[in-house]
Amino acid sequence: MSMRCPYCDFAGDRPTIHVHLAEAHADRLAFSWHERSGYAIATVRCPLCGASWDQPLRKARRDPGFLDEYAYEIRLVLFDLLLHHIRGEHETEGEARDG
Repeated sequence: MSMRCPYCDFAGDRPTIHVHLAEAHADRLAFSWHERSGYAIATVRCPLCGASWDQPLRKARRDPGFLDEYAYEIRLVLFDLLLHHIRGEHETEGEARDG
Protein backbone atom coordinates (compact mmCIF):
# COMPACT_ATOMS: atom_id res chain seq x y z
CA MET A 1 0.00 0.00 0.00
CA SER A 2 1.36 3.39 -0.99
CA MET A 3 1.65 6.30 1.42
CA ARG A 4 3.01 9.83 1.32
CA CYS A 5 5.83 11.30 3.35
CA PRO A 6 4.31 13.50 6.08
CA TYR A 7 6.85 16.25 5.27
CA CYS A 8 6.83 16.36 1.44
CA ASP A 9 5.15 14.88 -1.62
CA PHE A 10 7.39 11.80 -1.84
CA ALA A 11 5.30 8.62 -2.09
CA GLY A 12 6.04 4.92 -1.84
CA ASP A 13 5.41 1.83 0.25
CA ARG A 14 6.14 1.96 3.98
CA PRO A 15 9.74 0.66 3.77
CA THR A 16 10.53 3.19 1.04
CA ILE A 17 9.00 6.04 3.06
CA HIS A 18 10.92 4.87 6.15
CA VAL A 19 14.26 5.09 4.32
CA HIS A 20 13.25 8.38 2.68
CA LEU A 21 12.49 9.92 6.08
CA ALA A 22 15.88 8.85 7.49
CA GLU A 23 17.77 10.13 4.46
CA ALA A 24 15.85 13.31 3.58
CA HIS A 25 14.33 14.61 6.81
CA ALA A 26 16.97 14.23 9.52
CA ASP A 27 16.47 17.93 10.25
CA ARG A 28 12.99 17.12 11.62
CA LEU A 29 14.52 15.38 14.65
CA ALA A 30 15.70 17.20 17.75
CA PHE A 31 18.51 16.17 20.08
CA SER A 32 19.08 17.34 23.63
CA TRP A 33 20.86 16.20 26.78
CA HIS A 34 19.14 15.13 29.97
CA GLU A 35 20.90 17.15 32.65
CA ARG A 36 20.66 14.67 35.54
CA SER A 37 21.34 11.40 33.71
CA GLY A 38 23.67 12.69 31.01
CA TYR A 39 21.74 10.74 28.38
CA ALA A 40 21.20 12.16 24.93
CA ILE A 41 17.49 12.46 24.10
CA ALA A 42 16.29 12.21 20.51
CA THR A 43 12.82 13.61 19.81
CA VAL A 44 10.46 13.21 16.87
CA ARG A 45 7.26 15.25 16.50
CA CYS A 46 4.22 14.35 14.40
CA PRO A 47 3.66 17.04 11.76
CA LEU A 48 -0.05 16.19 11.67
CA CYS A 49 -0.98 16.60 15.34
CA GLY A 50 2.12 17.79 17.21
CA ALA A 51 2.47 14.68 19.40
CA SER A 52 6.09 13.90 20.20
CA TRP A 53 8.21 11.03 21.45
CA ASP A 54 11.54 11.07 23.21
CA GLN A 55 14.04 8.26 22.77
CA PRO A 56 16.79 8.21 25.42
CA LEU A 57 20.16 7.25 23.97
CA ARG A 58 21.94 5.85 27.01
CA LYS A 59 25.04 4.70 25.15
CA ALA A 60 25.76 8.28 24.07
CA ARG A 61 26.61 9.09 27.69
CA ARG A 62 29.56 6.70 27.74
CA ASP A 63 30.59 7.11 24.09
CA PRO A 64 30.76 10.68 22.76
CA GLY A 65 31.02 9.39 19.16
CA PHE A 66 27.88 7.26 19.47
CA LEU A 67 25.52 9.87 17.98
CA ASP A 68 27.71 10.35 14.93
CA GLU A 69 28.49 6.67 14.48
CA TYR A 70 24.86 5.53 14.73
CA ALA A 71 23.07 8.63 13.36
CA TYR A 72 21.33 6.77 10.53
CA GLU A 73 20.12 3.93 12.78
CA ILE A 74 18.87 6.45 15.36
CA ARG A 75 16.90 8.24 12.63
CA LEU A 76 15.38 4.92 11.49
CA VAL A 77 14.19 4.14 15.04
CA LEU A 78 12.63 7.58 15.53
CA PHE A 79 10.93 7.66 12.15
CA ASP A 80 9.61 4.14 12.77
CA LEU A 81 7.87 5.52 15.88
CA LEU A 82 6.40 8.30 13.75
CA LEU A 83 5.17 5.94 11.03
CA HIS A 84 3.50 3.65 13.61
CA HIS A 85 1.78 6.70 15.10
CA ILE A 86 0.60 7.97 11.72
CA ARG A 87 -0.84 4.55 10.81
CA GLY A 88 -2.55 4.17 14.16
CA GLU A 89 -3.76 7.70 14.86
CA HIS A 90 -4.16 9.32 11.45
CA GLU A 91 -5.41 6.39 9.38
CA THR A 92 -8.18 8.45 7.76
CA GLU A 93 -5.78 11.32 7.04
CA GLY A 94 -3.14 8.85 5.85
CA GLU A 95 -5.61 7.22 3.48
CA ALA A 96 -6.55 10.64 2.11
CA ARG A 97 -2.84 11.31 1.50
CA ASP A 98 -2.21 7.94 -0.20
CA GLY A 99 -1.16 8.18 -3.81
